[in-house]
Amino acid sequence: MLMLVNTVMYAQQDTVYAQQDTVAQEDYVYLLNSDVISFNQYLNPDAQILIGNVIFRHDSMYMYCDSAVFFQEANSFNAYHNVRAEQGDTLFLYGDSLYYDGNTKLLRVRDNVRLENRTMVLLTDSLNYDRNTNLGWFFDGGTLLDEESTLISEYGQFDTSVKLATFTDGVSLEGPDYTLTTDTLVYSTDAHVAFISCPTTIVSDESTINSSRGVFNTDTHYAVLLDRSVIDQNKGESIMTGDSIIYDRNQGRMNGFGNVVINNYKDKIDVLGEYVFYDQNIDSAVVTGKALMIEYSQGDSLFMHADTFRLKTFYDEAGDSVVERHVRGFHKVRGYRPDLQMVADSIQFSTKDSTLTLFDDPIIWSKGQQILGEKIICYLNDSTLDWVHVIGQALFVEMLDTTNYNQIAGREMKAFFKDGDIDHADVNGNVLAVFYPEDEDSAFIGMNYTEASMLTAYFEMRAVKRIVIIGQSNGTMYPMDQIDQKFRYLPNFNWFARIRPLDAEDVFYWRGKNVEEKLKKSSSIRGVPMPTLNKNKKK
Repeated sequence: MLMLVNTVMYAQQDTVYAQQDTVAQEDYVYLLNSDVISFNQYLNPDAQILIGNVIFRHDSMYMYCDSAVFFQEANSFNAYHNVRAEQGDTLFLYGDSLYYDGNTKLLRVRDNVRLENRTMVLLTDSLNYDRNTNLGWFFDGGTLLDEESTLISEYGQFDTSVKLATFTDGVSLEGPDYTLTTDTLVYSTDAHVAFISCPTTIVSDESTINSSRGVFNTDTHYAVLLDRSVIDQNKGESIMTGDSIIYDRNQGRMNGFGNVVINNYKDKIDVLGEYVFYDQNIDSAVVTGKALMIEYSQGDSLFMHADTFRLKTFYDEAGDSVVERHVRGFHKVRGYRPDLQMVADSIQFSTKDSTLTLFDDPIIWSKGQQILGEKIICYLNDSTLDWVHVIGQALFVEMLDTTNYNQIAGREMKAFFKDGDIDHADVNGNVLAVFYPEDEDSAFIGMNYTEASMLTAYFEMRAVKRIVIIGQSNGTMYPMDQIDQKFRYLPNFNWFARIRPLDAEDVFYWRGKNVEEKLKKSSSIRGVPMPTLNKNKKK
């Protein structure tokens, strides 16, 4: 019985020793081949000199070279000339010289270094590679190549297990149709995605992107950009800035979120909003959320707010030249410029004929004068009013004081301006007029009430100086102390001071007409036309 127990114990000990030997063998660097082996026990007793077809193995990695110095006790070696290291079919490492430490699994490769990992190639002159973490890093300039992109920097590292490169100092990522420059970049060679974490510029034929944080897919050119990123298009003609922007270059679309600004420097129009959608294919944009348009072509800027703005560009048949640009504002439109204020339900601005059209109960003010109707078309000359066409229930009011107002009403009115001030106005169709002639001392002579089919009012210093009646008329002059109160104000008279925008900030605060004050729109008056987005595509 004692003999049997001892036998079992010896067998168990042998098994443990065998397992320990197996583990130990995995830690050793093995010399598999060398044409010539020599050593000098006096000069360097720990070194073996290997020459010709040298092959080493350490667990799953094989290393090749023309010559080497093998330190067997230290479990390391130096390799020279035609150095090559292979791990499976995924990792290949080349260089002129190599030092390998089997205890730490660290390779140091120098001169003409080439690291290949499936479809990725890393070129440098100095590379360290840690097999424990599958991490290689360089510090003397490097170039990473994948199927379509080239990534260059002074310093960097590459994780072969997750295919992730981190490059710093003078980083440049170049593709067939873009160039990215930055100081620090993380790039996935597997997903072809660049992760932006510091000021970065991406230049292509279509645009220039500036961003400090975001992601950029080099295949699809799909980018998510944060931290007040900027996209410059058409060489500075149009720039979008936003707290965050989603840019799909292949689809030609941009979505801007949070304090978005579009600067159109060519037409001198800025558009702002909380959300902007832009379709590059048809050169069209939609702006919502505290939307604001600023027109600054001449002198003071015009600030205009609406619930939604739509911007649309029309091209010629070839798609090369711009024929016309439209800006359309929908619902609760308010505009302010020091010399001009306006409100309407909707508006349209066209660059083709420089017209600004106001729809649905529009009103415009200029100092002490007010014009309203069902539809107003403002014809501009270098952003200055040239003339105004009021269609349907036209009413002109000039405030003289808190009680007396010059008033002209008719079916249609054309008011002409000179040097920014009203010069004369033609009114026709059931014309009614109330005005107060003045003497040489600017004192009121009386009140004139007139009914006519057509008249022309002439102005001096923004005040009505005389009225010329054309055709049959019926009028009465009332002395100031004998004015018939029922004729003091025309039937559709109203001075809308409470609605009038007070400054650029006030355009955001809507104050509409009361129900009883609204005009009953004629059936012939149409609202603002919707843009046709499927025509006149830009090439």
